[in-house]
Formats: sequence, C-alpha cells, structure tokens
Amino acid sequence: MSFSEDIERTALPVRQAILAHPFITGVGDGTLPVDKFKYYVLQDYVYLIDYSRVLALASARAPDLETMSWFAGLLDETLKTEMELHRSYCGEFGITREELDATRPAPTTVGYTSFLLNVAHQGSFSELVASLLPCQWGYWEIGEHLARQGRPEGAPLYSQWIDMYASEEFAQLAQTVREMADRLGQAAGPGELAAMGKAYLTSLRFEHRFWEMAYTLEDWGA
Repeated sequence: MSFSEDIERTALPVRQAILAHPFITGVGDGTLPVDKFKYYVLQDYVYLIDYSRVLALASARAPDLETMSWFAGLLDETLKTEMELHRSYCGEFGITREELDATRPAPTTVGYTSFLLNVAHQGSFSELVASLLPCQWGYWEIGEHLARQGRPEGAPLYSQWIDMYASEEFAQLAQTVREMADRLGQAAGPGELAAMGKAYLTSLRFEHRFWEMAYTLEDWGA
C-alpha cells in the first residue's frame, strides 16, 4: 500500500468531515451565505501569500532539477493565476485590491501557515511534500465531489469555484503531488514515514479548521 493510500485510510474520518462540512455543502447547493464565502476568499488570499513562500522553499530544497522546476512552476501559477482569481472574486464583492492586501489573517490562518513554514524550514523534504498533499489533493477531492452532484443554480461564483478545482488541470497537479509523496514514502524508513504521516494529518486537520473558520467568521475577539 502506498503512503497516500495508507494515510488517507487513517485520515478518512477527517476527510469525510470536510466533505460534509456546511461550508462545503453550502457551496455545493448554492445556499452558503455570501458573507461566509467572501470571508473565505479573503482569508485564502492571505493564506496563499505564505503558501507561496512554502512553495519557494520546496523548490530550493528539492533533491533534483526536475522537482525544483515543478515547484517553481507551481509557485508562478499560484502567484499569477490563483491569486488573480481571488482578486477577481473580491472585485465581484466590491472589495478593492487595497482592502484585500490589508486583510488581517485570522487565528486559524496564522496557525496553518505557521505550521507549513515551520515544516518547510525545519522538516525534511518528505515531510514538506506530505504537508502540502492535504491542500492539493483535498481541493481536487472537494471539487470533484461537488461537481458530481451538479453545479448550484443561481450561484455562478460557487460554480466557477467548483469548476476550477474539479478541472483536469487541477487534477493533474494534485496527482503529481500525490505521486511525489508516494515516491518519497517508498524510500523512507519507519521514522521518516511516521514524520510524513504526522505532517499530513496536521495539515489535514488545519484544512478542516479552515472551513470551520470561514463558516463561523472566526476573529481574534479583540
């Protein structure tokens, strides 16, 4: 059994909880209140800034030129395409670029990005790839799950979001990260495999918390 198959079986309850989360189901049927989606887009934009730093570190730490180039390409795609999509979403909500850039990270956003940056700086390259898998594969899993149920009528922004993550392009990206994690897991000893599993599970739990954060409009309370 590959690393991804084994860890996903262990993590099945969390993965199921994500797919059943009211934020995800609300996007799927179009009933999610717009203010919650708006909050999510703002926080995800802030997340992507530090996520891009993690990708840059992954490229720098990659063991070979092919992997280095792949992460560099993903970094470029994130900065130019995915973040521009977020700016476009925010434009639909009347949010300016200045307001977007001034967004204050919520507690969960800070926790998640701090964890990823810590792994990128102090963990092994295998741990780093494992920590990225829940985001890459998880978003495809959500997009594919919602697409199979049908796009929500009367909610074009939600449909656009589903289409992006259910796309063949994103599926290929997610599959590449998954295969990379499996290759690294195959070559890892027991201690390294355990560290990869811990990194994966921590990121997955943060993914679940991220949806909860957006649904509850989490703030600092002061």
